[in-house]
This record gives sequence, structure tokens and C-alpha cells, in this order.
Amino acid sequence: MSEHVDTHLQELRRGTVVLACLQLLRTPGYGYGLLEQLEKRGLATDANTLYPLLRRLEKQGFLTSEWNTEDARPRKFYATSAEGLRLAETLRREWTSLSDAISSLPDPASSTEEH
Repeated sequence: MSEHVDTHLQELRRGTVVLACLQLLRTPGYGYGLLEQLEKRGLATDANTLYPLLRRLEKQGFLTSEWNTEDARPRKFYATSAEGLRLAETLRREWTSLSDAISSLPDPASSTEEH
């Protein structure tokens, strides 16, 4: 695909990753595990995108974090805060509304449909 198409696809996915993280982190998890969950669900994300996003959401109060040092390798576990749950619900409602609006648009494969 062209560079322009890639840029537009990246912009389209950016907000969905925020919502996906808030939803997935209702159950506490760490960064690498979250990367795997996102990829498994078709939302492959680069670590260089995810980790700054997690820090930003935590700074904004939408995530909480806690270090787990019980294993050989310490890991920072994130969880969606109460404020994050409210944001996730707002984003989910908006996503549903936008999805419905996009679905109501003419199908690009059907050139005979009236506008």
C-alpha cells in the first residue's frame, strides 16, 4: 500500500487502541501481555506506540499501575481506573454511533446506489 494509505490507516486505528486498552485492562495486565492480546484481536500495535500510551493514560488518571516484583523479572501491571471505565463507556458509545453512521453510507462497491 502507499505511504498515504498507511498514514490514514494508522490514524484510524489510533483511537481504537485507546479504547481497546481500557477495555482489556479491566483485568490488570502488563505491557507485553497487552501487546499480545491486542495482536490476537487484530489490533497489532508497536511497543513504541503502546508504552507511551499507557504512561499517558496513567498520567491522565484513566489507568493505575503497580509493580509486581515477585517474579524473577519485575513487571509494571496496569489496570483501568474508575475514571478509565467511564471513559471507555463513553468511547464505546461513540464508536457504536460512528460505526452505525459509517454503515449507513453508500457501499463503495455499489456505484449505482443513490446518495
